[in-house]
Amino acid sequence: MLVDKKILAGGVSMIVVGMILSGVLADMTPIGREGMTEEEKYEFMVNERENEDFKTLAGILVGVGFLLILISFGARRKRKGGAKKTEKKPATK
Repeated sequence: MLVDKKILAGGVSMIVVGMILSGVLADMTPIGREGMTEEEKYEFMVNERENEDFKTLAGILVGVGFLLILISFGARRKRKGGAKKTEKKPATK
């Protein structure tokens, strides 16, 4: 079979974890309110930025997982004791 199962399983697991993290982070989005003090506004902006950064990392995790899945279809294991390639020298006169 041409599929490397270990790499495929790793890629699928990375996609699943990335999707779960994206869903959890979407539910944890900070919400501002009217009449916030300057300190509360600053804290809100920091929390919003952290959430956005974590969403970006979850997206990168999904992308790397997808890349691993693509690689797994082209990866071939080297066989022990397989046929060795030998180069033939051209005949000279």
